[in-house]
Amino acid sequence: MANTQTELSKDVINIKEILEWRYTTKAFDTSKKIPEAQEANIKALLQLSPSSINSQPWHFIIANTDEGKKRLAKGTSGFFSFNEAKVTGASHVVLFCAKTEIDETFLKHVNETEDEDGRYANDTLKNQGLGGKNLFTNIHKYDLKDAQHWMEKQVYLNVGNFLLGVAALGIDAVPMEGIDVKALDEEFGLREKGYTALVMVGLGYRAEDDFNASLPKSRLRDEELFTMI
Repeated sequence: MANTQTELSKDVINIKEILEWRYTTKAFDTSKKIPEAQEANIKALLQLSPSSINSQPWHFIIANTDEGKKRLAKGTSGFFSFNEAKVTGASHVVLFCAKTEIDETFLKHVNETEDEDGRYANDTLKNQGLGGKNLFTNIHKYDLKDAQHWMEKQVYLNVGNFLLGVAALGIDAVPMEGIDVKALDEEFGLREKGYTALVMVGLGYRAEDDFNASLPKSRLRDEELFTMI
């Protein structure tokens, strides 16, 4: 996965325009499917997201079939039924999962992968990389005692990156925290694999009658949000 590209395209990307265009989609046009060619970009957004110490404490379940979406929709039964149509009506759905434990075995695996990808010029730098990973992980495990929350923060960092990325591709999205994570953990045997469901994101193209598409975007004002120094 080594990246030899040293500079971005000279084409100007209007980030503000993309941010103004994207919104939380409440209803998808079920007749429209995301082209198969875009699936590689969707996976790239997930795989290449930043994370603290490059920990990557995540796994993703991607449904692009009716059967797959039905399985994910098991997490929207009962109290969470308000999200069912956003799953079944989407073109694709991504379930973001977080690791339930981060140990030295996993950190060594990440470190070895980095070495295979050419991140380290020699063994000294490789060992330093692993040492740094253990140092910051142990701070969260033993000093702050928030290792699970820390890993979930990395997943949410991925979610934010993902929402902007798919919008840049012209794909609509809806993030859903209103899901039955226990039902999804059981459906996919996630806990036995060392993961737990966290949040789902439905993808597709907005329906013409989606009320939320016509509402103005509302955010707090500049003077409240920014301190320029």
